Amino acid sequence: MRYFLLGLLLIGATSIFAQNTNGYWQQKVDYKMVIDMDVENYQYKGKQELVYTNNSPDTISRVFYHLYFNAFQPGSEMDVRSRTITDPDRRVGDRISKLTPSEIGYIKPTSLTQDGKKLDYEVVGTVLEVSLYAPILPGKSTTFKMDWDAQVPLQIRRSGRNNKEGVALSMAQWYPKLAEYDFEGWHADPYIGREFHGVWGDFDVTITIDKDYTIGGTGYLQNPAEVGHGYQLPGQKTMPAVKGKFNWHFIAPNVHDFTWAADDNFIHDVYNGPNGVDLHFFYKNKPEILENWKKLQPKAAELLEYFNEQIGPYPYKQYSIIQGGDGGMEYGMCTLITGERTFGSLVGVTAHEIAHSWFQFLLANNELKHGWFDEGFADYISDKAMGEVMQYNADNPHVGSYGGYMSLVRSGREQPQSTHADRFEYNKAYSNAAYSKGAVFVAQLGYVIGEENLKKTLKRYYSEWKFKHPTPNDFIRIAEKVSGFELDWYLTDWTQTTNTIDYGIASVIEESGKTKVVLERIGLMPMPIDLYVQFEDGTQEAFYIPLQMARAEKTNPYPMMKRTVLPDWAWAHPTYELEIVSDKKVKYLSIDATGRMADVQPSNNNFEAQ
Repeated sequence: MRYFLLGLLLIGATSIFAQNTNGYWQQKVDYKMVIDMDVENYQYKGKQELVYTNNSPDTISRVFYHLYFNAFQPGSEMDVRSRTITDPDRRVGDRISKLTPSEIGYIKPTSLTQDGKKLDYEVVGTVLEVSLYAPILPGKSTTFKMDWDAQVPLQIRRSGRNNKEGVALSMAQWYPKLAEYDFEGWHADPYIGREFHGVWGDFDVTITIDKDYTIGGTGYLQNPAEVGHGYQLPGQKTMPAVKGKFNWHFIAPNVHDFTWAADDNFIHDVYNGPNGVDLHFFYKNKPEILENWKKLQPKAAELLEYFNEQIGPYPYKQYSIIQGGDGGMEYGMCTLITGERTFGSLVGVTAHEIAHSWFQFLLANNELKHGWFDEGFADYISDKAMGEVMQYNADNPHVGSYGGYMSLVRSGREQPQSTHADRFEYNKAYSNAAYSKGAVFVAQLGYVIGEENLKKTLKRYYSEWKFKHPTPNDFIRIAEKVSGFELDWYLTDWTQTTNTIDYGIASVIEESGKTKVVLERIGLMPMPIDLYVQFEDGTQEAFYIPLQMARAEKTNPYPMMKRTVLPDWAWAHPTYELEIVSDKKVKYLSIDATGRMADVQPSNNNFEAQ
């Protein structure tokens, strides 16, 4: 009867959750941009025509643009924050404060119109505040045209010129980018140090640059025969440059950002990846890195295939891996990574950044509000992919993430994962919360609902939320539909508090063929419990204690081992008693012998008979 009623509840719950997506909407932008780059002084002029469609139920009377390059000026919020935080990013430090006028970055709008009417606007740091000529009604579109002047900053963080490995141009966050407006309102966050959020749309971009430069990045090149540089087909001839420059024309459909990089010493290779995807590789012609970059190419194809199988098919026909930037950063249909690495490090950073093509780029969460939601997921799946592709064969590929989370807890500097990315008191606390604790969120969910349910959840999450802006709540609703578990407690405690998991074996007493065991909950975060028993003759048995508020039970993760399902444990009860009835003597007891539960004090999880 219990299971029958539970089934009815789950059917009802599924229909309710499905209704939550009926009111979903997202804005749309279509960019057409033309820029002319001067590689001598790193300045460029741009023209932008932007068609903005208001799919919201709201009337919009003002808009905001991001002017990210303005962060690279002395006195900017990024500069001041880096010089006042206790543990600044070593790549930034006080470098912005020392930039000269020829080294700073800027984007300066020179004209802006809405449907041909001149607009009033104000530059406020890295944000452009715009008052509209006419409000944009629900379901209507408007056209903005902007001219701007810009200067590429000396490479400090993510984007810029002349990075430490000598790449001339790493062009991320280089154009006036319309801010996202969603069910929470405008997200016109200043660029201080963290991640991004953007509007889905189509991009048509023409870049005029010195003929000796090779460009790689977002989108599909429309004129390969004209520019050459490894793009033209065998037998095609490159068209002559006009006034020493080529026009590179790219189209990128249904993306939320556009990034490119250029250098006059790039090697450009194309490798055939799975499902007809062309993998493009752009890297400096330096003898010491050539071997690793050649060896990387088949590994990148294997990684792409792994993610296709584990999450869902990559929907574009190209992906570019480009030497540039200051570490590794994901963008639309491409990534910028530093390239002077060991082979293992080169594959590892590539794995993480390709994983971001799903977690953040296709499943485009707001990184500033939920940085862990993409960084942690990318870490989780790339760790699994590395184990497969590099044949590491680790029992737990996420052991590093668990270690990073434990280090965060021990530091005493943990803040909830739901903290805005720029509001963390310590950089390291943000990194451990986003990457390590984020990856543990996913891995530990497999402990809670079962690995097979987790695999199904990831695939269904991709199927239902690709090309959208999901929230953590949307993901956990998918997990509930798939598994039958109630999981609001898991999302709340793990991401919105700093509550920790700590269970222990309080006592073990053997009496007349019965072993009485008392378990205790010490930490505030609830969990179901897997208790493993080993008897003196070497045989093993499992006992599973469901969590009452989860309202479900996972299947036996080890079907070859006998498992007894015990009554639920209600969270408010600090202790739980059970009896092991057997004619064999208990030798060893262990709570979560697999180490998938992030218990902060695992030393009290085990008992060994003396």
